[in-house]
Amino acid sequence: MYREVAFENRDTFIQLGLTISAIRRLKGLSQEELAEKSNISRSLLSSIEAPNIIRSFSLEVLFNISRALEMTPGDLLNYSQFLDH
Repeated sequence: MYREVAFENRDTFIQLGLTISAIRRLKGLSQEELAEKSNISRSLLSSIEAPNIIRSFSLEVLFNISRALEMTPGDLLNYSQFLDH
């Protein structure tokens, strides 16, 4: 189904999920709305955003989410790193 996240990447996936959640909320979107715009299931988006679930996901999913949030994938990753400090 999905690959287990390597220990050294766990914090990055958690922070990215929290970033996606924060931006989604700032844009006034529900999980259902963002999932639909991203062409993914709401349950996948929920697991990406949940800090207690470390879930890897494909670049295609990242591209779809970033497009739906009207950002580049790089912006999402950079913003995620910025929030971490």
